[in-house]
Parts: sequence; structure tokens; C-alpha cells
Amino acid sequence: MKRGLDPLSAKLVVVGDVNRPGSVVLAASPIMKRDYGIKTGSRRYEIPNDKDIIVVNANVGYYLNLSMEITKLFNQFVPYEAIHTYSIDESWVCTNGTQRLFGSRREVADRIQKELRDQTGLYCTIGIGDNTLLSKVVLDIHAKSSSSGIADCKYEDVQRLLWPVPIKEFWGIGSRMERNLNRLGIRTIEHLAKFPREYLEKSFGIMVLQLQNHAWGIDNSEPMGYDPVNTEKGFSHGITLLRDYKMEEVKTVILELSEEVAKRTREAGKVGRTISLGIGYSRDEGEGGFSRSRTIDEATNVTMDIYEVCMQLFKENYRGDLIRNVYVSITKLDTDDGLQLNLFQDNSKKREVGFVMDSIRNRFGPTAILRASSYTDSGIMLQRANQIGRHRA
Repeated sequence: MKRGLDPLSAKLVVVGDVNRPGSVVLAASPIMKRDYGIKTGSRRYEIPNDKDIIVVNANVGYYLNLSMEITKLFNQFVPYEAIHTYSIDESWVCTNGTQRLFGSRREVADRIQKELRDQTGLYCTIGIGDNTLLSKVVLDIHAKSSSSGIADCKYEDVQRLLWPVPIKEFWGIGSRMERNLNRLGIRTIEHLAKFPREYLEKSFGIMVLQLQNHAWGIDNSEPMGYDPVNTEKGFSHGITLLRDYKMEEVKTVILELSEEVAKRTREAGKVGRTISLGIGYSRDEGEGGFSRSRTIDEATNVTMDIYEVCMQLFKENYRGDLIRNVYVSITKLDTDDGLQLNLFQDNSKKREVGFVMDSIRNRFGPTAILRASSYTDSGIMLQRANQIGRHRA
């Protein structure tokens, strides 16, 4: 809209960096998805060389300002605690208790859609559901293809609206899970809903049972209005690399991600015992990868403690392929009540170094003090310093 283009007819793609062939597509107009198969997660080199296609860099600072203005629009209909921001362009709004003020939830949706169009010129689609899951799923599957841009799914509508849908279109099911489910003959949401639970758990573990609950429209997530500060279950950080990394290079990335995870843990006044490392291989390797965790005896928020555990997991599971994704997390949190004394090792200096580095970065910027490895070609901290949400500001 800012460029004077019609969002529904323009051939426009937003990428992280137009000059990098491997840069990720962050957004694409509807016609690019329909006619070219270019969507969020595609790569710059996959975009056809067509003079009518406009490829631009992200402008995340501008997007954030507009996103906050849209949140203020929601606040005209519900209190702030009834708004849950899912991403920069997607939010949940709970309208319970506002019927006498603004009418039914469909009437509120109509009004939000109209107000947004009048104030910003932007189109929006809206999913309405009896819980957050149903509103999200009906948004993705039905609202975006409906003439009104609005779709509603109550509990009693699940079998009619959702069960015929292929599992690849269902929220939370990626390409790998799709392939695994297909091997069991599970191809639609109805198949998933009716598949014997004991066989699902035996094949995939307990986590897949949540997907089966979703197939029935059951959502056990936290209700909106919860306090994320007091319900934080862990801290994580991940990155999709701009090129394929080899083993020696990725060690620097693991260290830098460990640094960021440790900093967030310290700032929250927490320590954690379970450390996880996720590695995703390059498309040239057929993708795949691994995700492993280890629980340590003494909870920590020290960067090098986290890094050392990650490197143990890496060496035990890495098979030598080129790497494109790295993820580090710490969970099983507890309150940081001070240093746990150890008769065989003095941890006080390692701990103090972390807090000193945090203080310097908070005062002078994220690149005011860096480890030497961050200045090598494999480092990511410098390139991310001027980004918002890992993209150009």
C-alpha cells in the first residue's frame, strides 16, 4: 500500500536481503503464492526472473510501528489483556463479555475489518473460533480463501470444516511430520482424529497426541490474559543461516546463541538445568537434522556451561553434513538464588563475567563487547546487531 500497489494484484516479495541468493522470503503477495508458489520460507533464488515481480528488503521498524497502531485499534473493542500478539501481522483477540457493547463476535470481526481498511488501507482476514486453535486453523484454511475474508468454526463445526482438510494444511504439521503420518495412511485431519492413540504414541511419542487433540478441536494452551513473565518455561534462540556452514564454522554460531540464551536467562533472574541443541541440515543434504537435550546436575545461566553441553550434544550426534539451521534452548528453570558452591571448581569468575558483559551491552549496545570468534566470517552477532526480529530494521 505504501508503494501505491494493490496488495491483491501486485507481484511483490519481501526478503531479508535482496543481494543474497539464499535470503529467506518473509512475505509474498497472494498472487505470488498462487501463480508462482513463492511463500514465506522460500528462498531468494527460487523467485522467477520476471520483470513484473518486485523484490524488496524488509523494513521491520516500519512494520512494527504499524503493527502497534493496529493493536491500538483492537484495544477499541477489548482490553489489552484480551489481545495476544502472535506475530507482527497476526493477533488473537478475545471478545468474551463485550457482546452488549459491540455485538456478536462476527459483528466485532466485521467492524475490525472495516476500521482497519478505512484507517490504513490494509486488507485483513479473520478466523473466529471457540478457542485460539480453532480461530487460527479456520483463518488459515477457510478465511483466506473466502470472499468476505472471515470464517467461523465452533466445536460442532470441526468435523464438517476441518476433517476433510489434508494434514499438510493443518497448523503445527510440517513436511517431515506429514511424511511420517502419511506412512501410517494418515492423509486428512479425519484420519488423524480417528487413528488409535496407542499406535500414534508408540510411533511418535506423547507429543503427537496433542496434534490428535487439535484434530478434534481441543486446545489445552494457556488462556489469553496469562502473565508470560511468571509462566516462562524456558529461553531459546535459533537462526536460519544465510549459507551452508561446516562443522568448524558452526561452533561459533552455537557459542553466540548460547550467549544470547544465557543473557536472557540471567536478565530474568533464572537458572536452568535442561539444555537443548537443534541442528538442521542443508537442502543439499536432503534436509533432516537432529534435536537433543541433556539435563545437568547444577542449574546454570553461565554462557560457557550452556555452550559446553551443546558441544557435547553436537559431537555425539553430528554426522558431517552441511548445516543451515541452529537452535539452542534452556528449560527446567528455577530462581537464581546465587552461586552454588563447588569444592572442585571455582565458578564465581565465569558467572561474574556474564553479568559484566550484560551490563556493558545494555549500556553501550550489543556489539560493545564480543568474543573474538564473532569477528570471523562464521560469526552472526555483528550482522544481527542492526536488525529487528533478525531482519533489517
